[in-house]
Amino acid sequence: MNKPDVTGFFDPTTHTVSYVVADPKTRMCAVIDSVLDYDQASGRMQSRSAEAIIDYILNHRLTVEWIIDTHVHADHLTAAQFIKQHTGGRTGIGEKVKCVQQTFGKIFNENNSLRTDGSQFDWLFKDGETYKIGSIDAHAMLTPGHTPACMSHSIGDCIFVGDTLFMPDFGTARCDFPGGDAGLLYDSIQKIFALPDETRMYLCHDYKTSKRTEFSWETTVGDQKRSNIHVKTGVTREEFITKRRKRDAMLGFPDLILPSVQVNMRAGHLPPPETNGKHYIKIPINVM
Repeated sequence: MNKPDVTGFFDPTTHTVSYVVADPKTRMCAVIDSVLDYDQASGRMQSRSAEAIIDYILNHRLTVEWIIDTHVHADHLTAAQFIKQHTGGRTGIGEKVKCVQQTFGKIFNENNSLRTDGSQFDWLFKDGETYKIGSIDAHAMLTPGHTPACMSHSIGDCIFVGDTLFMPDFGTARCDFPGGDAGLLYDSIQKIFALPDETRMYLCHDYKTSKRTEFSWETTVGDQKRSNIHVKTGVTREEFITKRRKRDAMLGFPDLILPSVQVNMRAGHLPPPETNGKHYIKIPINVM
């Protein structure tokens, strides 16, 4: 059995898709790219998105082995710690998270309040590392470009690519965050394109298009190679870099980038409380 059951959970506020990836034989599963609901105006956090995942896990009598983030997200807060508290399992991210911690630790002037060794996570995946979800083989693939720490996870006949690719009619990830690189993103996508065309591909976001009225988040490697508007087969590295940089210059920063990064680079833990026992999110002025 090399075909996991995949269930997506779409959060319309952040346009994020979280996944429960289960081995139907052993009932072991992984949670990928979970969402903790956060209201920017009030600073309040809620857990309805995470609770939907937990309810699904309990109702289907699944056992959580892994709670994985494909990268340090800039558009939503991870619910990794909340889900771990309720289901167990190990949190994991790519080992290059250390680079993100070092970069943003300086941006947020964290000083000694942030360890930059990745130790907030239970496991740091190395490029090419193999692991299992129940009886299903999985491996981690370093796919930087959007961020230095992006990893795609190949699980059975599926691959979960985070923000690296969107639906073919929407294109690819932006590369203008600190540590982003359009050339590296192109190279990463070619690694994904080397997989069999029939490989099921699951995406972390969808925003629809003017020609598509329904949200979608499943495609295939073959579909991407044939029709991705930014990087389909035949687009050169130089052409992609030029196109991606032109597109990125038109984009504003995500609404939740500042709270998201501060929480996500800590594996979903909040910044340490201050002397009054309260947690705070920093807003650097004229830094980003």
